[in-house]
Amino acid sequence: MIICSCNAIREQDLKDAARRGCPCPDSAYRALGCQFECGSCRDHAEELIATERAILLNVDAQAA
Repeated sequence: MIICSCNAIREQDLKDAARRGCPCPDSAYRALGCQFECGSCRDHAEELIATERAILLNVDAQAA
């Protein structure tokens, strides 16, 4: 699913960026070589990255 039409960023792109350590949409977009254009995707990107980071942190906590 496309999250950002301006930069053609897919949901999976943001999930992958979050898994690589990007804690927020701004850092994820920079890691993908982009920046916010119109900003209409920001809220959804924030939610998606926060959820993915929470899943990642929970998995890490269980492994320890």
